[in-house]
Amino acid sequence: MKPTCKPVLNVFGAAALAFAAVSANAATVTIATLNNPDMIELKKLSPAFEKANPDIKLNWVILEENVLRQRATTDITTGSGQFDVMTIGAYETPQWGKRGWLTPLTGLPADYDLNDVVKTARDGLSYNGSLYALPFYVESSMTYYRKDLFAAKGLKMPDNPTYEQIAQFADKLTDKANGVYGICLRGKAGWGENMAYATTVVNTFGGRWFDEKWNAQLTTPEWKKAISFYVDLLKKDGPPGASSNGFNENLTLMSSGKCGMWIDATVAAGMLYNKQQSQIADKVGFAAAPTAVTPKGSHWLWAWALAIPKSSKQTDAAKKFITWATSKQYIELVAKDEGWASVPPGTRQSTYARPEYKQAAPFSDFVLKAIETADPDHPTLKPVPYTGVQFVGIPEFQSFGTVVGQSISGAVAGQMTVDQALAAGNATADRAVKQAGYQK
Repeated sequence: MKPTCKPVLNVFGAAALAFAAVSANAATVTIATLNNPDMIELKKLSPAFEKANPDIKLNWVILEENVLRQRATTDITTGSGQFDVMTIGAYETPQWGKRGWLTPLTGLPADYDLNDVVKTARDGLSYNGSLYALPFYVESSMTYYRKDLFAAKGLKMPDNPTYEQIAQFADKLTDKANGVYGICLRGKAGWGENMAYATTVVNTFGGRWFDEKWNAQLTTPEWKKAISFYVDLLKKDGPPGASSNGFNENLTLMSSGKCGMWIDATVAAGMLYNKQQSQIADKVGFAAAPTAVTPKGSHWLWAWALAIPKSSKQTDAAKKFITWATSKQYIELVAKDEGWASVPPGTRQSTYARPEYKQAAPFSDFVLKAIETADPDHPTLKPVPYTGVQFVGIPEFQSFGTVVGQSISGAVAGQMTVDQALAAGNATADRAVKQAGYQK
């Protein structure tokens, strides 16, 4: 008996050793991403990638949006190589590509079908004709509203509402006794949090961050009017603690039935229409982002994308992963797991051509049009020396945009007046561009 057992044991032993060898040689790809629902879904489905690529192990670092931006910026500027894949956006990608901090994404497999990727997304993630990140999802901004509450009050949401109409609706919808607030808007400080939204309000009210000579414009009548409108609206008809609410917090409030309206990213549509995630899935309506004086810059353009820092030691494995995570096959996986309404939007023409997507996502054509009509090259009524709808496309904006965001968040919280917030913000923005040599 003994001799027959030994070879069996040896076979098992050899298999274990082989497995250990594969594990030991597995390339670990460390991914920095944010805690948005689409990224949480990516992590959930990623074992499918590891199963198909047993020589690659994924290590996830999931962070709140402002923290992710700080960590990614520190890592890339110091070249520390902490991350092999970074979730970055339309703001960072061209700048970091220009500086040689990112790996250009060439030689993608034929079945990736790069031409299927929405051109606006590809252009926004390129510098000088080279692509530096693959879009995970692309968004513009839009207005969401509760159809049942509108019907109960005899209100009708136009396809293209004005901010004046939005304010009137918010007043009529607010029912604090029942925990329903007329409107939810971003109030949490951050260049990509409250300032992403507030900048679109400023744009449509006719304002701009800088004039053509790079003089800050935050104390102009247009800024005062726009930010006063936003602050007053939140104070009067917004939820308590609005100055702490970013995208995720407002998504929770809206999907649990606490907001009559919400103006924010088009990516939220898939979550609000998903019955497993939203209590108002059958009650939500949508319209264009509101306008005031001009439609220019009233809706933003943003991509959350996957990029590989030059400092990564696992470039090939990282490239394999980001190709998978932004592929047609990945979209099919999400559709199977969460339903077609929840697939990452804005990236592929083929998604929008799918009858299953059109049926599950009544907002799909509307969102694609919003993405394709957002114009980062002409974001304001008066000419400007920068590109970007909801940000100023220069490296310094990350810092001064957040400082301005803190002042405006302070005004929402009642810690300072709008005039004080804008005076402080203007001084900060002016100082930043003067030090960087933009002002001549």
